[in-house]
Amino acid sequence: MVDWVRRALMRKVSRGRVRSKQHVEMVEADERVVYAVKFAIGMTVYLSCLEAAHIIFLHFWNSEIFVVISSLITFVSGVIIGQKAS
Repeated sequence: MVDWVRRALMRKVSRGRVRSKQHVEMVEADERVVYAVKFAIGMTVYLSCLEAAHIIFLHFWNSEIFVVISSLITFVSGVIIGQKAS
């Protein structure tokens, strides 16, 4: 199985010119960053299911769960954008 999280966090680094061609190297993200993003994505899915179950069984919206879901989505997108920018 292709690890799409690891591939999304890879970045290109220019290492200079070799025979008039620019040498570009792909640098993998730190293992801890990959695991943190995978954990955050898993928790977002889990909390979304929890929010759906809360609405189905208790018939009202829980804003605390929604705040956590929003925070995790912000964390994941910030890590991916920050990894690509550096």
